[in-house]
Amino acid sequence: MACSSAPDKLGNLDLKKWRGDRGGCNDVRKGLEADFKGVEDELKGKFADTIGELLGRPDIHQLGERNTKFYVYYLSKGPQCENMQAKSESRKVILKFNAVGLLSEITYQDRPL
Repeated sequence: MACSSAPDKLGNLDLKKWRGDRGGCNDVRKGLEADFKGVEDELKGKFADTIGELLGRPDIHQLGERNTKFYVYYLSKGPQCENMQAKSESRKVILKFNAVGLLSEITYQDRPL
C-alpha cells in the first residue's frame, strides 16, 4: 500500500508554499492570507492531524482548557524568526480544536500571545 503525501493545493491555497514558510519568516504566508481565508470552510471540521499534514507543523502548539488545543501559524516575519518563544506582534492565524480534535474556530490576531 502506498503512502499518500499531503496535497500541494487546497482550493487556491498553495499548501507547499505555506508549509515552506515556517514562522512566516520568508513573508510568503502574508501573500497567501486571502487564499487561506477562502478555504476556511474546507478546513473546519477536520482533525488536528489532518490540519497538520495540510498546513505543516504549527509554529506554536498550545493546550487550552477542557482538552481544547490551538495551532498558531505566523503570517509575517517578526521576532519569532529569531526565537519562536519571543512575544511577537506579527499577524497570525489561530486554529482552535475542540475536545475531540476537530477544527472548530479560525481567528486572526496581531497582538502577542
